[in-house]
Amino acid sequence: QVQLVESGGGLVQPGGSLRLSCAASGFTLNYYAAAWFRQAPGKDREGVSCVSSGAGRTVYADSVKGRFTISRDSVKNTMYLQMNSLKSEDTAVYYCAASRACVGVGLSSGGWRGQGTQVTVSS
Repeated sequence: QVQLVESGGGLVQPGGSLRLSCAASGFTLNYYAAAWFRQAPGKDREGVSCVSSGAGRTVYADSVKGRFTISRDSVKNTMYLQMNSLKSEDTAVYYCAASRACVGVGLSSGGWRGQGTQVTVSS
């Protein structure tokens, strides 16, 4: 059964850091492009970052460039999002997804998506 499970969300103060994990099962994550999305209350879903299959070329939204880092561990079949210098506007539910290819900071249609993990940045 194909599954993506996010973890690592929580409450953090502005300026703090969190690392989100996305554990894949039922398929080999490295064979696919994988991405992080987020959705804040009352806002549209936003692409955060995408990593391509194979060589793992990365792309980031301007809003997170220089603060967030996407990575993968092929042994653990897991993708990560290291988030530093967090701001209140980063508060959202974060989702991971996998599909055939990155399209900008998003993904081509199809593929799979996790259930999300809440990130709240507040003092």
